[in-house]
Amino acid sequence: MLKQHFNQTIPSNFQIDNQIDNQIDNQINYSIIMESTNTWQLAEMVQSIYEAPAYHLILEGALFIWVLWLILFRKSYKPKTDFLTEKEKDELIQDWNPEPLVPKVDPNHFALNSKVVSSKIGKYIELNGKRCLNLGSHNYLGFSEEPDVDKMAIQSLRKYGCGSCGPRAFFGTVDIHLELEKRLAQFMNVEETVLYSYGFSTVASAIPAYAKKGDIIFCDEAVSFPIQKGLVASRSSLRFFKHNDVYDLERLFKESAEDDLKNPKKAKATRKFLIVEALYVNTGDICPLDKMIKLKNKYKVRLFVDESYSIGVLGKTGRGIKEHYDIDSLEIDNITASLENSFASYGGFAAGTSFIVDHQRLSGTGYCFSASLPPLQAAAVIVAIDQLEQSTERISQLRRNCIQFHDQLKKCAHIQVEGDEISPIKHLRFKYQSEERAEEQRRLDNVANYCFDKGLAVVSSRYLEEEEIRLPKPSIRLIVNSMLDEELINWSVNLLSEAFEKEK
Repeated sequence: MLKQHFNQTIPSNFQIDNQIDNQIDNQINYSIIMESTNTWQLAEMVQSIYEAPAYHLILEGALFIWVLWLILFRKSYKPKTDFLTEKEKDELIQDWNPEPLVPKVDPNHFALNSKVVSSKIGKYIELNGKRCLNLGSHNYLGFSEEPDVDKMAIQSLRKYGCGSCGPRAFFGTVDIHLELEKRLAQFMNVEETVLYSYGFSTVASAIPAYAKKGDIIFCDEAVSFPIQKGLVASRSSLRFFKHNDVYDLERLFKESAEDDLKNPKKAKATRKFLIVEALYVNTGDICPLDKMIKLKNKYKVRLFVDESYSIGVLGKTGRGIKEHYDIDSLEIDNITASLENSFASYGGFAAGTSFIVDHQRLSGTGYCFSASLPPLQAAAVIVAIDQLEQSTERISQLRRNCIQFHDQLKKCAHIQVEGDEISPIKHLRFKYQSEERAEEQRRLDNVANYCFDKGLAVVSSRYLEEEEIRLPKPSIRLIVNSMLDEELINWSVNLLSEAFEKEK
């Protein structure tokens, strides 16, 4: 039995010895392979050094020496720590003269002496307790005093409260917002509209939502201040053409086309935009959009039009410059407009195709980060749209008043009237103007004050002089509305003529 056990264990011991021998052989073979591999790699490295260009070896050698010098010899920077004596500290404190928190302002500055409104802003307005005929507010169609508008606004106030208290995407969307967007899209004959809560931020948000750094924007030099802020926010390359000058615009287009030929790769990635106002608030002129559309199609640029002052004014039914020139909606890529003028409400909207509008819901800063439009303001706009669709008499009367005012002002001996004949915005200046801007502004202020004393409220235009792209000349900005009759127009013109003659 012992012999049997011995015979069974012998083969297993032999197997163990064989396994150990195999492992040792494998390790020896691996070491031989690795040694030969390292030798081959070293030979390859030596050969690559011999084959490398001389400038490459010199550059690597210089870099190696520079790194070695930085490690061994470069001393770390230690700033000087010279301390001031107590006497030096006292002298510095005594000499220090801090900048004032508020700069010195002339106590007679117009902003510190503004007139206070104490009534509803309508056909007449109460300023500093004095009742005046209002020719200074953009209430073109008189909706600020419309009883049906007031009634609907009050009903909405009782139903929804004062405001939504949140942006549209964060519990700020009320059903009446969606209804107004639908009604505006139908009124403007576009696929969709997006509602903003502030008229200024509408165009100022819409421009940078599309135009970015590296893009090119062609823009009229007389655009309004909200458009200017949108241009700055876009960080695009700005190229201004002379006001309403189609030939100057084409010159800029041609120069841009020549630049594209020099660098076609860059041109392929550069987007181009043309931005204009339908009715320019700074001049009272109507944009020649029909001619600009031909250039836009020829040179392949995107067209943005701001209709803040033309909605409710231009076109037979007040649908703006598209209706005025009979232009197809697809010719304009993006339309923006304020609801604070013709509709006597608040906020603004952008209109266009669905994909254009949807992009603003994600990228329009004024839409994404501002509390939504108060529901009562949306209700007021809906009533105004209803009345415009039912009757165009307000628009027709406004057109007649604009023409009558324009014709009579042109007959005044000392008044230079600027603006389109059918525009409700008229800029009045002296025919013989002062060379100094401050003196001209003073004369116009005297005209406005003379009219105020006699019961006529007109506005002496003001601008942020250091920020305007092209600072307009001083003027009396006269705003015509549909509530005037022939007697009031004649009285206003005679009074303005007296005021200008007094300051000639």
